This record gives sequence, structure tokens and C-alpha cells, in this order.
Amino acid sequence: MQSIFKGVAAGLAMTTLLAGAASAELGGDLRIFFDDQNPAPKAAIEGTVERFQAMHPDMNIELTLIDREANKTQIRNYLTANAPDINGWYAGNRMRPYVEAGLFEDVSDLWDGQLGEELASTRAAMTIDGKQWGVPYTYYQWGIYYRQDIYEELGLTPATTWEEEKANCQVILDSGRKCYTIGTRFLWTAGGWFDYLNLRTNGYDFHMALTAGEIPWTDQRVRDTFANWRELLDMGAFIDDHTAYSWQEAQPFMVNGEAAAYLMGNFVVAPMREAGLTDDQLGFYQFPEITPGIPMAEDAPTDTLHIPAQAENKENARAFLRYMASAENQGIVNETLGQLPVNRNATVPDDKFIQAGFELLSNAEGGIAQFFDRDASAEMASAGMQGFQEFMVLPDNLDAILDRLEQVRQRLNAE
Repeated sequence: MQSIFKGVAAGLAMTTLLAGAASAELGGDLRIFFDDQNPAPKAAIEGTVERFQAMHPDMNIELTLIDREANKTQIRNYLTANAPDINGWYAGNRMRPYVEAGLFEDVSDLWDGQLGEELASTRAAMTIDGKQWGVPYTYYQWGIYYRQDIYEELGLTPATTWEEEKANCQVILDSGRKCYTIGTRFLWTAGGWFDYLNLRTNGYDFHMALTAGEIPWTDQRVRDTFANWRELLDMGAFIDDHTAYSWQEAQPFMVNGEAAAYLMGNFVVAPMREAGLTDDQLGFYQFPEITPGIPMAEDAPTDTLHIPAQAENKENARAFLRYMASAENQGIVNETLGQLPVNRNATVPDDKFIQAGFELLSNAEGGIAQFFDRDASAEMASAGMQGFQEFMVLPDNLDAILDRLEQVRQRLNAE
């Protein structure tokens, strides 16, 4: 752990201090454990603490940074033995074990009124048993990034339906290119395809119940998802030998024009630009509808802050979470992170992909999923993603794959 902040930063302007003093209401202590030591997140949380400190100069704030991977192993220990007032974590099923163990505070009161409306896109992801258990501060969109110039050359427009997607894919294949690049050497990329196919085939509620272990993997509706996936596999839509590539190593196929699209998170944009693609060449569109009438849900991994149930300074913690979730602060934080504010009234960086993602997620009526390896338990996620990769290579193994996943689900549910 690295403790990096205590008290007012010396560099704060006096005008900021004076303006904040007028709103000072709280004193005492506030201990924050933040789960990221990387430069941009470090700067974002430091800035938030400094601005909040200026509003409450009598408060003694201690900020401790924890490596993200280390936090995953330490969180249960510190929540039970030496709980801070605020800790960093994730939305969706990743917070469920700590909610069910009584280690997170119910903060539904923060979601009442205007703030709850401003954070509405993630309400479902922050809700368990009808209550909210933290606040989100950043997320990023997934979707289909595509070679706009290739689509224009072939007379194509981004698909809005599954039939259009397959028709576009056939034209791309007929031109001598692959429809999609992907690298599945590290399995999570196949998880993105499963997420979107299942969300579009069966909807958000089904997907979340499946990842929570409540629905058998042998259910016909799961088979329907894989049937849609197989349509693309049988067409030869994906690059060859994808199991040999990481997600980064799969990028050149799109950069060089050998593949026309990539289902990926927005973090793919920067390396695509660095590789030479211009914004005139690179476009983005929402994964198309498959089953008509199912509201469109999205994958948007969401980082969150929580109040441990054993926190000693819950009033101060609630005030900090309220500020962290505010439109003003989220605009500043996500400018630093290069990601998307969850608060729909926040300012958004002047970047066409971030603007597109903000519009997409702010209007995600179907809900926000957290990505397969966050929504499922660690063991189920590992088994599932191995199965997805195997299916992409050997689709005739589907029955064996689903039987194996169902055995894992039943064993985990029995434990």
C-alpha cells in the first residue's frame, strides 16, 4: 500500500480554499482505500480529494493507494479487520459476495432524487436485493470499431440488425477480407463476443442470471446464443489462427485492412491511432439487435466506490461519495482518466469515440453489464472463457462444452 495524501495539498489556490470554506460542514476523519496506483487514476483520485478537502477544511483525510491486483486479495481482510471509510471496487456481481456477507453499506439514500437520475445508466449494475451498494465514477464502452474507409469502398453502412450484420460480413468476405479480427490467446476477448451475443439474443436479465449461476448452461436459450455465434463461424468471419494472438497482436489485421472490424473496448482507439489509422478511417457502432424487442444492453466495465459496513466515519464517507458522483467532479476525473463519466450531466472530452460512448451508455435502456469475467465468479469465468475459445475453434464440441460448464455451475452452487 502507498499512502499519498493527508490534509490539504500545499498547492491549492487560496481562492479555492475560501470558496470551499463557505460550504464546510464536516470535520473529523476520512480514510480512503483506492484500488489503483497507475498515474492517471492516481492523479484523478488525488485531485478529487484535494477539491473535497477544500470544501471541508476541518476534515482530516487519509488516502491510501493499493495495487489493483493486490486489492483483489486484500479486500476481504481489510473489510473485516480494519475497514476504511471508503474503498474502491467494481459494480455488478463482483460486489455481490461483499453485499451478501454484510461487508458493504447500503447507500440507497444517495441514489434518491436527482443524483440517482444522473447515474441511472448504472442503477441496475449497482443494485442487489433492490438496494444500491456504492457509487460509480467511471466506465468505458464496448462496441464494434470498424474501418470506415473499407465500408465506404464496399458501399456498406453499419448494421443495426443481425441480418444486416451478416449481409455486410458476406460482402466483406467476398472482397477478400475477414469481417473481424480477434486475438483469443488470452481468453477474455472471446468473453466479449459471448456477452454481446447473449445480451442481444436473450436480454440483460437472462444474461445476469446466467452469469450469477442461476440458469443451467444447457438451457436452450444459451444454445440459441451459440447458434447465432456459429453463423459467423461457419461464414469464416474471424481471422485465422486467432488463438495465437493477444488482443494487441490482432490489431494489425485491421490496421493493414485484412479485417474490417474489431469488437473491443474503447481502449483500442489509442493504439489504433498510434498505428496510423486516422479518425476518418476508424468508426464505431453499437452491436446490432438480434432478437427484436429486447432492450439494448451494453458491456461497460464500471469502477466504483463503497462504504464498508464497519466504517467509522459514514457521514463523511457519504459526503465524499456524493461529491465523487457529481457531474462537475466526474467531468474532471474522466478528463484525467480518458474515460467516460457515468453522470450523464458531466462534461465529456472532445473526442469522437468518447462522445459516441457517452451517448451510447447514457441511453442504454437494456442495462449495463460488467463483462463476463466480472459478472461471473472467478472460477466460472475461467471455465466459461476457455469454453468460448474452444467453441470458436471447434464449434462441433458445443454439447461437451456446455455439459462441462454446467458441471462447474452445479459444483459452485453446491459449495
